[in-house]
Amino acid sequence: MSTTASAEAHASRRRRRRGKRTRRRRRGPVVSVYRGRFGVEQAERLLWRAGFGPRPGEAEKLARKGLEGAVHSLTRPRRKERLGGPPPHDQDGHPLAPADAWGHDHLWWLDRMLRTNRPLTERMTLVWHDWFATSNEGVGSQRLMIHQNEMLRKNALGSFRDLVVRVTRDPAMLLWLSGAQNREDSPNENYARELMELFTLGADRGYTEDDVREHARALTGFRNDWDDGVGPNNFRFDTEYHDGGTKRIFGKKGRFEWRDSCEMCLAHPSHSSFFVEKLWSYFIPVPPGRRTRRALQSLYVRGRYEVRPVVEAILRHPSFYEGPRMVKPPVVYLAGLLRGSGRWLDTESWTWLSDMMRQRLFVPPNVAGWEDDRWLDTGTWRARWLTASQVLREREEDPGKPYDETEEPAAAVDRALAFWGRPAVSATTRGRLLSFAERVNSAADKPYKRRGYFASRQNALRVLVATSPDMQTS
Repeated sequence: MSTTASAEAHASRRRRRRGKRTRRRRRGPVVSVYRGRFGVEQAERLLWRAGFGPRPGEAEKLARKGLEGAVHSLTRPRRKERLGGPPPHDQDGHPLAPADAWGHDHLWWLDRMLRTNRPLTERMTLVWHDWFATSNEGVGSQRLMIHQNEMLRKNALGSFRDLVVRVTRDPAMLLWLSGAQNREDSPNENYARELMELFTLGADRGYTEDDVREHARALTGFRNDWDDGVGPNNFRFDTEYHDGGTKRIFGKKGRFEWRDSCEMCLAHPSHSSFFVEKLWSYFIPVPPGRRTRRALQSLYVRGRYEVRPVVEAILRHPSFYEGPRMVKPPVVYLAGLLRGSGRWLDTESWTWLSDMMRQRLFVPPNVAGWEDDRWLDTGTWRARWLTASQVLREREEDPGKPYDETEEPAAAVDRALAFWGRPAVSATTRGRLLSFAERVNSAADKPYKRRGYFASRQNALRVLVATSPDMQTS
């Protein structure tokens, strides 16, 4: 090769390298992707954290898709949304009345978690319900709460900008945080404060009390009517109730109104880091590293506040599969037990049991959402035991009826795991289940004892599986 040709080739390589560096800078930092084995155990974790646990055989089926295919099957489902299985009813066989009967709103949503063919959409609806926590204790209308729930579902994986706008004008939220009482002559700061502190920026992150007051002025103008027999209705923005004067928000002056208030929060320098860290916390129990956080922020901002790409990146991240286990929220735990055992919604008991586990849907404890650091304590664990026992009710083995009197301890453990759809359990958990089964074998020292003892052992093993550390976490 001539000297000239060699120089040209060298220059061409330099240009290609510069071009690659430029494209990388233009794309921004890249989010790490899990490269390890994606088997049944990983697929099961994905189904629990991005849904409500697997039905029998679902984890095996999902594992065959590989990581990318599995994640996309959840984030970009091809089939239209539908609910499979029998419709829900109470213990007397009556259909639910979610807008009227106490606790039936909870049952209505739990049923969707059981029967949906889009588990991630339903799980994201639960995320947004906690993020924009609204309680019927303050709203006083199950109808409006369900209306809000349907709005959250429609925007589950879409634009966070659109979601903030829709939440701001949502009737249930306008009642819950006094938005419909926020008027020019009497500003109410409730929603303005939570819009920044809990929804978009985080506590004490780049805003002042003056910003709260000025945001409240920008958010004035919403109102509603009240009719006997109907309650609050006809929610709307009325310019006559709006403060049209000049406001100063985040150092900027203008005649801002409620949409401007939403946009300014999203454009604030603190928003992208708040969004990424809070969304991450719903899927992974340890905070993201600095590089991961920056990469996710870049992805979020470049994507114009779209949620789906960020969720996909989190579900593909190594920390999702290699990090520590995560306590299942009570309603996720309950829905997963029902899905795994093949039971449908057929009793009102799930409302009070969920309440005992400290997660009754549509009634979070306050605007900050549920206290997830209290999902498991001495009180709630007992409620989980009662919940598992209730799931088993009427599906137990009858000690008075024929049962395999030759069943070995290992076979008894396998049978109990199969009842729940064969969830993955640790060697420690399996060892302790086997030890219990062996002790029952020793106690059944007479032929006449074996039938009753072994049937009762199976019932006990099923409860022990359901309440094991492996089933409380994912």
